Amino acid sequence: MAGSAEARKFALDAELDSSSKLSERDQKILALERQWWKYAGAKEQAIRELFDMSATQYYQILNALIDTEDALAHDPILVKRLRRLRTSRQRTRTARRLGTDT
Repeated sequence: MAGSAEARKFALDAELDSSSKLSERDQKILALERQWWKYAGAKEQAIRELFDMSATQYYQILNALIDTEDALAHDPILVKRLRRLRTSRQRTRTARRLGTDT
């Protein structure tokens, strides 16, 4: 498993854009979000290994990040997709709390 984490870290480092206004960490977070995950828990494990933080901390940072204009300028397609997913999940949670269907 360590080998794949090292390969993933190398891939994230290769995607850094020195002209971006985003920090290196923020660029790596967006790069990680571009990847697809085959197995349950694989993404959370990668978050712990690559960023040394809990999944909760990661998602709090990600949610703040996708609200920034710099993130939108860096990767507009990804950021818009992540915003749509977040909005959809919020609507689902709200509907469930209110007892209505979405």
